[in-house]
Amino acid sequence: MGRPGWTMEKFELLDHDADVGIRSWGKTVEEAFENGARAMFSVMVNVDGVTPRREIKVEAAADDCESLFVEWLNELLAQRDITEMVFSDFTVSIKRNEGVYLSGTARGERLSQEKHEIKTEVKAATYFGLKSGEKDGLRFFQCVLDI
Repeated sequence: MGRPGWTMEKFELLDHDADVGIRSWGKTVEEAFENGARAMFSVMVNVDGVTPRREIKVEAAADDCESLFVEWLNELLAQRDITEMVFSDFTVSIKRNEGVYLSGTARGERLSQEKHEIKTEVKAATYFGLKSGEKDGLRFFQCVLDI
């Protein structure tokens, strides 16, 4: 779902020789993480065709927010494989205390070859090209996906 007041894209796909880079944007770190997950799943399927029928809980931890971004995406990939689901809607809550901890949800449905317009399999989110920052009042995170 769109957020009121958005003037730029929530995420973008970046050129990379053999893999796919993603950069996600948000007014908060949490929103940038949510949009990063949507970006990753948009590489795999048409996320607009994924109905958020079922919700799963997702947790991840890391030493810093950049590493947590990669851990979050890889945990979602693990849940994709375990549940045989694809996801289109995400919520994230991040807490800092001797590290960074994420608790979130992913909503989606069982993968259907007919319905979801399968594109490219993503094997993992990598630390290659990992970067975060702020521009025009928005937070961003980026990394390269191994396809």
